[in-house]
Amino acid sequence: MLRKLTFLIFFALACGSQENTQFKSADEINQLPLDHYQETYRPQVHFSPISGWMNDPNGMIYYEGEYHLFYQHYPDSTVWGPMHWGHAISTDLIHWEHLPIALFPDSLGYIFSGSVVLDKANTTGLGTLEKPVLVALFTYHNRAIEEAGGKDYQYQGLAYSSDKGRTWTKYLNNPVLPNLGQPDFRDPKVFWHKESRKWIMILAVRDHVELFGSGNLIDWKFLSRFGDQDGEHRGVWECPDLIPLKVEGTNEYKWILIASINQGPANRGSCTQYFVGDFDGIKFINGASSSEVKWMDAGWDNYAGVTYANTQQLADRTIYQGWMSNWEYAIVTPTIKWRSAMTLPREINLLTDSVRFWIRQNPVIELNNLRKDTLKVNSLKLSGEQDWSKYLSITEPLLDIDIVLRKSGQMSSWYFLLSNEKNEELAFGFDEATEEYFVNREKATLLNFSTSYQSKHTAPRISSNNEMRVRVLLDQSSIEIFYDEGDVVFTEQLFPTQPFTRMSLTSPNTVLEVEGAVYHLTSIWH
Repeated sequence: MLRKLTFLIFFALACGSQENTQFKSADEINQLPLDHYQETYRPQVHFSPISGWMNDPNGMIYYEGEYHLFYQHYPDSTVWGPMHWGHAISTDLIHWEHLPIALFPDSLGYIFSGSVVLDKANTTGLGTLEKPVLVALFTYHNRAIEEAGGKDYQYQGLAYSSDKGRTWTKYLNNPVLPNLGQPDFRDPKVFWHKESRKWIMILAVRDHVELFGSGNLIDWKFLSRFGDQDGEHRGVWECPDLIPLKVEGTNEYKWILIASINQGPANRGSCTQYFVGDFDGIKFINGASSSEVKWMDAGWDNYAGVTYANTQQLADRTIYQGWMSNWEYAIVTPTIKWRSAMTLPREINLLTDSVRFWIRQNPVIELNNLRKDTLKVNSLKLSGEQDWSKYLSITEPLLDIDIVLRKSGQMSSWYFLLSNEKNEELAFGFDEATEEYFVNREKATLLNFSTSYQSKHTAPRISSNNEMRVRVLLDQSSIEIFYDEGDVVFTEQLFPTQPFTRMSLTSPNTVLEVEGAVYHLTSIWH
């Protein structure tokens, strides 16, 4: 949801009417000509809307063989406006079918972020045991109350679907969780907690989260709050999540509390923090120092991410996906018909070295099905600069680079450099002096759309191995880099004025052994 200054809101509203011009049927949407997806900077392996504005992923759930991705959407402009829930489905998390808008604004307000659950036991009474309903919990944002100076302009609503999410009916007695006077009261993430036999809602409230419990998804009772003294507070908390993760290599489970923070200081603008601890059905207890902050992504363009519900039947996978942008420049990125994309879906796991816990992220394995050409890198000795331009495709620069770098003793510096004839360039790699990974996009574009965009981002390495695995996913306007099996991740948007036509890998100080493969990828829209 938009969490920026008021002038951005008025600017957005001025750029489009509230009349909905979105396609009305799935057939009409998905019969668009293929060249519709060939605009400059249009992602080819990441999800993006057909047209209009998109931000936070919402209501993500797996049900009867389909992954549902709802999202914050304004169909009538490429900047933020009255929020709807856009909708798409997939059978593999990679190829998406656009569906008509699921939820529209109404007299109670715009439709802000939220979640969807399967009411398998019919606790709401809105379905049956034989035909359970999907239930959406979401935030209403009432502009009239906000403009009148009231603080209770956000409250939680409910809608339900009995046809696999194709159509939705709003609950007649909305809101189901009124606001007693707290601004920034939003983004409900709901799940069933089997140990306490109730639904749990985690809600973002200004600079902390609050937990509520319910037996029926309609009547909610306050349980506890977390975050007053924990984590980062130089920004508004948003889009929380609370999930159990098994500690890799053990039989122990820990609870992960995720909270995005807007205008956070870690990487300016929008970023996402997480906490590792325990949850007893009432309160979350942080297992680390209250001042310690863990970040989901070291890049600038992964925000508002949450996990898919109901994936336990899929070998207990936990799948996370975020909005690939940053409020520092989200409304001015240089796209024309649409604005914003989602990150690739990622499977997340929890690791420990007995001193600390951290989340490891990797692209879902289904992404490998897009690989069409394999170019092997067979134990080459890297010393100085080596030209890798042969791996680039100018017409469709979609790459999946998966390599391992080795050295006996302490790991040395190395870096990739992508560039073009206009001397625009992107550098990323490892700095042995600081023991940090980095991405430098200070020269990545000649376009002057934002003073915040040109920047260098760094993150400390967690592993001490003398072997580094690096996975790089390059799309038309983004790069996602997974260092050390996904211990450290960077997500970055890229807008070069010409395609990158040169690529090199450099080890400036010593000899490194490199092996692996480079894959070209097939567009998901072909």
